[in-house]
Amino acid sequence: MTDAVLTERVGHVLLITLNRPEARNAVNADLTLGLGTALEEAENDVDIRVVVLTGAGDQTFCAGADLKAISRGESLNPAGTEAWGFAGMVQHPVSVPVIAAVNGNALGGGTELVLASDLAVAADHASFGLPEVKRGLIAAAGGVIRLPSQLPTKIAMRMILTGEPIDAATALAWGLVNEVVPAAEVLATALALAEVIAANAPLSVQASKRVALGIRAGTVPGEDDAWALSNESMMAVFTSEDAMEGPIAFAEKRAPQWKGR
Repeated sequence: MTDAVLTERVGHVLLITLNRPEARNAVNADLTLGLGTALEEAENDVDIRVVVLTGAGDQTFCAGADLKAISRGESLNPAGTEAWGFAGMVQHPVSVPVIAAVNGNALGGGTELVLASDLAVAADHASFGLPEVKRGLIAAAGGVIRLPSQLPTKIAMRMILTGEPIDAATALAWGLVNEVVPAAEVLATALALAEVIAANAPLSVQASKRVALGIRAGTVPGEDDAWALSNESMMAVFTSEDAMEGPIAFAEKRAPQWKGR
């Protein structure tokens, strides 16, 4: 485990904390390794019945990929973790239920971690969004795959195509999260929900999750075609001139000049 991710056992619950508050809990290689390893621990320990995932601090759950690490040429997936996907989680389904305790803003990859979770409790000041199109990119860590399946199609498409975020109340209204509570109550509420689940028969809970989500041998075969298309589209978009223009324009605090190539 790395300092970028902290774990604590609370009864039968494994509390996982993204611990890079100085970087708004953005995902780098250390965080990917830490989160993926913690999920493996949960999957392989019979005493762990539920995972609660949260972020350090009170403003940001996860700001997505660490752009500074990427600019230095660093990979976000250390060797051996590629199959886990972004943050060691988005293509790393586990049988143990995962509850996101969204303590603040969840944008880009942060929203994709919420989408990869089974349940979510959000702070009333949290926001959710996939702003990639504003930077010439694509939400390739499951955002464009899972958002349309978890929200009404036109709500999801508005978020995907405009890149505009939604607030916690809107996320609750459309079912992206299960509960919205004051910020000070987020973790306690998520842990209380976890205890309700942990009181049930663990084999029954885990089998029910696998059937509901189509998990077989640690993968979701029903998503294979969608991931293949997402990866193909990601490569085409990320190598375009617009993909270079977006971050540069953001850094220079100006409107991007899109060329469509």
